[in-house]
Amino acid sequence: MDRSEDFSALARRLQACRICRDAPRYGAALPHEPRPILQGSATARLCIASQAPGTRAHASGIPFSDRSGARLREWLGLDPQTFYDPARVAIVPMGACFPGQDAKGGDLPPRRECAETWRAPILAALPRLELVLLIGQYAQAWHMDGNFRDGLTQTVRRWRGFLSAPRHPRVLPLPHPSWRNNGWLRNNPWFEAELLPVLRSEVRSMLSRDEREPAA
Repeated sequence: MDRSEDFSALARRLQACRICRDAPRYGAALPHEPRPILQGSATARLCIASQAPGTRAHASGIPFSDRSGARLREWLGLDPQTFYDPARVAIVPMGACFPGQDAKGGDLPPRRECAETWRAPILAALPRLELVLLIGQYAQAWHMDGNFRDGLTQTVRRWRGFLSAPRHPRVLPLPHPSWRNNGWLRNNPWFEAELLPVLRSEVRSMLSRDEREPAA
């Protein structure tokens, strides 16, 4: 079975999805035309399990095409060329479409219909994943089951245990790189001082294997 074709076919189907617009299961319909955004291929080793596209990603069709993306790439130690290489990095948000904004101008939560319908098959079509970065509480709650507890901060604080756990692929919880989390970063200096150096080392080691081990 050609898993590369599997992922491509699933991605095309997801990109044509209109469930949250035409047949919503939870609340009101998506208030604009769907524009599902994801990236990946069967050879990707790293998966970024993000929240949902923001306004700029919705406009451009490119995930993390904003200041959050620049910060995330800095966290990972990746240049844009590597970050946007689908053969190496999968970007699979909990909600593939921009969910719209609330009355205060903040982004609404990812649409629940998306993960229920697409998440399991999309992840199954990424057989070489070694590490999944869980950005924000929605990804952590879905991927970690009972290990997401006491909120995002306490979950991220347990990062060492998640990286060393005998699980494949491994998972690592992270806060969202949004500027709205500048206060969180100031209040939790251990994140940049302790976690990020290990994360960059893990990513560098993992992706460097692509140069030594051609895809099967």
